[in-house]
Amino acid sequence: MVEQKEKFAVQNLSIAYNGTPAISDVSLDVRENEIFGIIGPANAGKTSFLKALNRMDEFSPGMSVSGEIQFNGRDVRKIRNIYALRQRIGVVFPLPVGLPLSIYDNVALAPRLAGVRQKGELDAIVERCLRRAALWDEVGERLDSLGSLLSGGQQQRLTSARALSQEPEVLMLDEFSIAVDPVTTMRIEDVLKELKSEMTIILVTNRVQQARRLADRTAFFLGGACVEIGETEAMFEGQVKSQLTRDYI
Repeated sequence: MVEQKEKFAVQNLSIAYNGTPAISDVSLDVRENEIFGIIGPANAGKTSFLKALNRMDEFSPGMSVSGEIQFNGRDVRKIRNIYALRQRIGVVFPLPVGLPLSIYDNVALAPRLAGVRQKGELDAIVERCLRRAALWDEVGERLDSLGSLLSGGQQQRLTSARALSQEPEVLMLDEFSIAVDPVTTMRIEDVLKELKSEMTIILVTNRVQQARRLADRTAFFLGGACVEIGETEAMFEGQVKSQLTRDYI
C-alpha cells in the first residue's frame, strides 16, 4: 500500500477567544486525497479548528491561535499571500453566505478572478460545479436569477458550488448537510466520494453515520481536545482507545 502524503501537519494547536480556550494542544495530520472526518458534540472546537487551517481567525476578533500548521510542508502563518492560500483551501460553513449576484455569477466569480474570460469555458465550469453540488437540475434554466432568492438548502449547495469553482486542493465542509434534505444529501455524498481522487476533503459533522459512510479516518473532538484518531470503520467496529469515543459513537 502506497503511503499517502501529508496535506496538513498540525502540531500543538491551541485556540482561544478573548482568552477563553476553545482548543488545547491538538496534534494531527490530514493526508492527501483522503476524506478526513471530524466528529464531536457542539462546542468541541471543530469549527475553530477549520478556521485556523486557512487563517480565517484573522477575520475573527478576539480569536488567537498558537502552535504550528503546515500545509504542503509550509507554515500557513508564514505564507504571505493569504488570498492565494484560501483559494487552495475552500470552505463551506453551515450557514450559507450568498453573494448579491446571479446564480451564474456566484459560481463564475472565482474563475473570472483567476483570469478565465471565455464564455464557453465559464459555462462549462458553472454547469460542472452546480452538478457536483446537486443543484443543476433545479436551477439550470434560471441561472440569471439572484442566488439570494434560493431556498436555504439551495443556497447551501450554491456555496458548495462556489467553493468547488476555485478548484481547491482542500475542501473543508462544516455540517454541509444541515439544511439539505436526505435525498440530496446522499447525492452530494456520492459526489464527495468521487472528488476524493482530485482533492483532500475535511468533513466536520455531528452525524456520526455520515462520517462512517464517507471518512477514511476520523478524529473525535471533545471539550477542545482531540480525544482520538483512527481508521473510521475500525472505530465504528469498536476498535477505540478511549471510552469517551466509544460512548459518543
